Amino acid sequence: MFAQYEIGVIGAGNAAEGIIHGVLRNSVLLDDRIIASDPDERRRRVFIDRFKIDVTDDNRHLVRESYILLLAVKPQVWREVVAEFAELVREDQVLVSIMAGVSTGALEGMFPHIKARVVRVMPNLASHVGAGMAGVHPGQFAGEADLLRAQRIFDAGGKSVYIEDEAVMDAVTAVSGTGPAYYYFFTEAIVEAAKRIGLSPHYANLLARQTCLGAARMMLESGEDPATLREKVTSPGGTTAAAMTSLRENKVFNDIVDGVVAAFERSRELGR
Repeated sequence: MFAQYEIGVIGAGNAAEGIIHGVLRNSVLLDDRIIASDPDERRRRVFIDRFKIDVTDDNRHLVRESYILLLAVKPQVWREVVAEFAELVREDQVLVSIMAGVSTGALEGMFPHIKARVVRVMPNLASHVGAGMAGVHPGQFAGEADLLRAQRIFDAGGKSVYIEDEAVMDAVTAVSGTGPAYYYFFTEAIVEAAKRIGLSPHYANLLARQTCLGAARMMLESGEDPATLREKVTSPGGTTAAAMTSLRENKVFNDIVDGVVAAFERSRELGR
């Protein structure tokens, strides 16, 4: 069956916006091969203005006219959304889900009339700047070509990695899917501290953000583990040592670990 669009995006939120930005910026597809749907007219307008792609509020129309269905709706409402168009899904289509906690088996079960080709992906917000990280796992009916199609989409916004065991996709969600928020939160705290000790808001933000960028690049480009790099910065009796002592005494490390575990447990709950 001929379809007008290569990708149909169901749910025009921030995550989908970053994904489509990568696809178009890297010329994976032209804008006339993508359509997005959303019930919110404001989000549809964002996709029209920014990407010049077609939009709709009719998911059924999108499903009829697209080969790859990118499911980017909130996991709390995914069953109701998918049920509206489930009987229209065809065996020649690939369903790429970025819905946290939703297993490939649960999604496949929504289409009893076909062997639905599902690929589960957990991307993150950094796809907006071409630095995203996505874990990708194919369902039981998805072929190698389906997996490669999905990875091509997400590699356009950064990097993707094949996850063999779906059981660890909730861990991927907790580490990289939720991950940017941890760094933003930590940077917020540094900015606040900088202002308290006398820096203007401008310099507090500039110093904190550039330091965050530099630290991340050092980890990626040096190949050294974070502990080794931290030790290189920490001279005995110096300022960094004072900061590390305070962070340890206040159990900040343990609190961060607990936060990641909480994200992992919530991802598992959403899939039930």
